[in-house]
This record gives sequence, C-alpha cells and structure tokens, in this order.
Amino acid sequence: MTQAADWVSDGSAPDELLPWRRHFPDVADWDGPLEVMTLSELLAAGVARAGSRPLITFRNRTISFPEFAAQVDKLAAGLIALGLAPGSVLGLHLPNTPFHPLAFFAAARAGLTVMHLSGLDAPRELDHKLRVSGARVLVTTNLPGFLPAALRLLEAVAVDTILVGDDAEWGPSTVADPLMIPERAGLSPLTRLREGPLPTFWPQRSPDDVMLLQFTGGTTGLPKAAMLTHGNLTAAVSMHRLWRDYLSPGENLDAFEASMRTIGVLPLFHIYALTVVLLRAVRSGGEILLRQRFDPEEIIADIAVRRATVFAGVPTMWLALLNRPGIEAVDFSALRCCISGGAPLPFEVQARLGRLLGRELVIGWGMTETAPAGTLLPRTAARRPGVIGVPFPGVAMRVVSLDDSSRPVAPGETGELAIRGPNVFAGYLDQPEETQNAFRNGWFLTGDVGRMDEQGVFDLVDRRKNMLISGGFNVYPVVIEGAIYEHPDVAEVIVIGIPDPYLGQVPKAFVTLKPGVEAFSLEALQAFLAERIGRNEIPRALEFRETLPRSAAGKLLASVLVAEERAKRQAQSA
Repeated sequence: MTQAADWVSDGSAPDELLPWRRHFPDVADWDGPLEVMTLSELLAAGVARAGSRPLITFRNRTISFPEFAAQVDKLAAGLIALGLAPGSVLGLHLPNTPFHPLAFFAAARAGLTVMHLSGLDAPRELDHKLRVSGARVLVTTNLPGFLPAALRLLEAVAVDTILVGDDAEWGPSTVADPLMIPERAGLSPLTRLREGPLPTFWPQRSPDDVMLLQFTGGTTGLPKAAMLTHGNLTAAVSMHRLWRDYLSPGENLDAFEASMRTIGVLPLFHIYALTVVLLRAVRSGGEILLRQRFDPEEIIADIAVRRATVFAGVPTMWLALLNRPGIEAVDFSALRCCISGGAPLPFEVQARLGRLLGRELVIGWGMTETAPAGTLLPRTAARRPGVIGVPFPGVAMRVVSLDDSSRPVAPGETGELAIRGPNVFAGYLDQPEETQNAFRNGWFLTGDVGRMDEQGVFDLVDRRKNMLISGGFNVYPVVIEGAIYEHPDVAEVIVIGIPDPYLGQVPKAFVTLKPGVEAFSLEALQAFLAERIGRNEIPRALEFRETLPRSAAGKLLASVLVAEERAKRQAQSA
C-alpha cells in the first residue's frame, strides 16, 4: 500500500498548494492508505471481505462472490489453454451481462490485457480498434446486436477466434431473444472454456502491467488507445473508498459497504461504469443490480422496492427519471449515494434532482486517462454552474497557463487543468509522440479549461476543443466529418455539437455540395452513415451552406458556427 500523501506531497505539490485539504478536512481520509495492486488481488480482497454475499443480481439469477471467483478461475484457465500468453490482448464486445465481469477478471487472472469495444461501434470502428490493439480473440454474446457483428469480423479475418456466451444462461431476456450459436471454424461457445482443469501456477502480473486498452480521443480528439495499468485502476477504486463525504455522521466505511447495493445500468465497457460500479463493488464486497438497458420503471423498482443504495448515472438517465410522471411519489430514501457523471449536468437540473432525492447529487470530473478519478464536489462546497469539486485523495491538480503549460496560474485565473497521481494512465498505445505531448514535467495535460478558487475548488470552463458529449459518450467531430466526406455529393463539411434536452449534445452537420448535385435529406445522410460510424455519432441536424467559414489561412472554422448557433438560441429565448 502507498500513503495517499506520498503522491501529492512530493516536492512538486507541497501542502500549501493543496488548499482543498485545509478547507475540507473531513470529506476524505486524506492520508489514508492507497491500495495499488493487481485486479486479481482486488478480487481476492473483495471475496475475503464479502464472504458468501451476492455480487451480481441479473434477471432472476444471483451470483455470490465465491461462485463468481470460481467461475473466473475456470474461464481464465480456458483462456490460458487457448494459448493466450501474458500480455496478449483480449477483446470484449459485450452488453451489460455477467459475461463482462467474468471475462474481465478472467483476463486479469490469466495475465491478459483487455480491450473494450462499444455496442455503438460501427463495423469499421470495430475493425480499427481490433487492428490497433492487436486483439485476435474476441468475447461476445449471441444477442442480435452482437453475434452478427462478431461473425462479420471473423469473415473479414479481423479476428481469429470468437468466444460466444449464450445469453440464455442467465434466464429469459427482456431485451432480445438470443440467436443460435453456429458451428463453424474459429467460433466457440464460452462454456467449453470453463470445462478444463485449473493450471498448477497462475501467471504473475504487477500493478505496473497494462490491464486495459480503452479507446478515447485523448486531448486532441483523435481516437487512440489509452493504456491503463492494474495499478491505475485499483488506485482509482481506492480513491473512491477514501472519499467519506457520503457517510452519515458517526458511520464508518465498513457499515456503508456491507449494505452497498449498486444499480449497474451504465455500460460496463465504459470506464466510468467499470470503475465506479464494477470494480468499486467488487473491492467493497457490495452487490450490483446489473441491468442490460435503462428502463426508468425498473430503476425505480430497484430504488423503491429492492432498496438500492448507490445509483451512478449519466445526465440522460437522471433527466428521464426527473421527467417521469408521478416521480414525486417514489420513495428514494434507500439511496445513499447518487452520482452523475460522463457529461455536464445543467445546474438547474441538479437543483431539481436534489429536491426530489432529498440529498445532493454527487458531481465531479474525470477522464478515461485518469481511470476516471479526478474530482468530486463536497457537500459543504458552494454549488455553482461549472463547479466540479476538489481532487480525490492521492491526486494532485493544478491550473497551468494556456501559453506555457509548465507554469501554474494563480487561483481564480483560467488555464488548462493538469493532473498527476497513481490513477493517471501509462500513455497511448504505439503513440509515443502523442504521449509525450500529453505530459509536462510529470503532469498530464487534460485539454480541459478551468480554474481553481482560494479553497481549492475547481470549475470547468470549457470542454476539450472540438469534442462534444452525447448521452455520456465522447463524440469527435473529426470522425463524423471524415465519414461524411465519403459521400459523393459533399464538397466540405463542419460538424459541431448543439444542445439537446435529453442527450446533452448531438452532432449537427454543416455541408456544402459539389456543383450540379441535389441536396439530400437528413434521413438520407443518416442512412449513408449507418455502417460508417456509431449510432451516437450520427448527426441529428443538417444544414446546407453555400460556403463555410474559414480563417485567413484557409482553415475551416467550427468556432464561427458554434457562435452562430449560440446567438440563434439566445435570440429564440429572448
């Protein structure tokens, strides 16, 4: 174990530069032991803590901690018998199903590295991520949204082996009927991997070994794989456990964790859910009510009937609950910790939710590259638009000059957020120049613009250049623009984010056409893009222009269109 203070009081961040510790001494165990270990050790610690308590409840099936650990060992043995050596990359293309945590921890037990694929990824994106990561074995399930995509990858020789979990193993699905698993070369039911003997010796990994390749736009908006180590992930979990602000007066962490029942509806392939829902529950000995899709009625039943104590959601989920007729009559008293992340939540919505829930929503900030621990807002801190809170124990943050990233700026001044700590990733896979540019003197430069007040509370002023967040997912206009440029009638295109009452932001495309062609409809463009980009990247608005704004050097200027859209909204609301 590492003392949290060792990471933040190392000469580069002395106590006088950590004002949040002085102003909010009781919100966290600032000097508590920070666990930096492997994922297998994290699971063992959780099993020892939980005993025979349930870990996952999915449909009508409950999996206890001991059963889960035993199934992990069997699947890990099968992966080893398959010929996967330590450091090999295993792709996971899975919805929320027990197959995900089983495969994830089995990969850790076998010494492998996991690469997550999203259920929203288009075929070309799946192929790209597999090629970049080097994953030749893929775990999926036989639901209609997954098995056909996996078979296409096998036919295209993008992978060598597909391991298919039978969804019927968990009982009848309310989402979709599972497909028949075909008998063919390169495809194997996941059950076969769990039938062999356990190895005499398990592969040994260290906290410094890469556990996860998580694709992200990083700080430039270009897709790349962030390398997260065992230590990054377990440190982030430990930081959450050292945060004590949600405990009742006089309550200790053991009592809180013994009763933890977390709603697991966020997609586990996303770093937010992976850390805050899955890994946190495993280490704490808590139960996950695993849900395959967001259904407001089921979530309400989880809270009011099944007495869930923790709900981590994205703004779209909270808005859906807030706008559900009769929501005021729901009993939210069991909830102890209500978290919103993945995207900014409008300030007025936070206030309405606080009144509805009877407790303030926990808000904060993090990134894929920080696993994704960064900041949380203390209950006693002033709430204001843009506030993201104070750093976790073990994390140091500062604001640096936009002109000179090696120079910190004074409280109240705006600059780029920089962060360091054991949760910060190891770099971008096979991108040494991008990795080098992302760090300055050991600090990770987030690309986010913000400021810190005199108490050490941080505000987020603006998101990364060109990035928008739709339904909690990062969406990069450069990817959408590249796909639209494949349309034979398009001359030029700029994509920006526009506000959406449900998703937060959605893409809008501004297009100029080649001479002599007819304008096409938004629906036609969406159909053209369906096989090229993910569903969350499909534009929801389209506008044709004779010309697009440019700089004096001829560069297309998205910022001009952003300003135009903002002015248009202000005029409409006046």
